[in-house]
Amino acid sequence: MVYAARLHRSRIGERLSAIGLFPGQEQVLQALASGETSTMGELAQVLRVKPPTASKTVARLAAQGLVERRAEPGDARVIVVSLTQAGADKVAAIDSLWREIEDELLEGFDGKDRKRLRKLLRKMAKNLAGDSDDDVEFEETAAA
Repeated sequence: MVYAARLHRSRIGERLSAIGLFPGQEQVLQALASGETSTMGELAQVLRVKPPTASKTVARLAAQGLVERRAEPGDARVIVVSLTQAGADKVAAIDSLWREIEDELLEGFDGKDRKRLRKLLRKMAKNLAGDSDDDVEFEETAAA
C-alpha cells in the first residue's frame, strides 16, 4: 500500500511539474476554486498546514499570477486571497490531470471493484481523521 501511495505521489508530482506547479500548490488553487475569497488562516485550516506554510505557498502562487492577495477592507492586518483567471484556468488543468491519473490508476477495475475500493478508502480516511469533524468524501469523477 505504501508503495502504491509513493507511486501515486510521484506521478502527481510529475504531472504538476508539467503544468508549472509543485505538489501542494494545487490544493490551494482547488480550495479557492469556488470563487470565494479566503483569509490566510482559513486556507491554512482547510489545507491542514501552519499559517506560515500557507503564506509561503500563496506568495509563490501570487508571483505566478495565479492568486491575488489584498488586505481585508476595514482590517489591513487580515489578508484575503482569491483566484485570478489564470488560476481558474490552472484549476481546470489540475482537474483534468487528476482524472487522467485516476483513469490510469483504476485501469482494469470494473464498476464493482471501483465501488468497493471507494468504500474502503472512505473507511480508511475516516479512520485517519479520528475524532475530527472533517467530512470524509470522495469526489465522483468520470472514472467512477
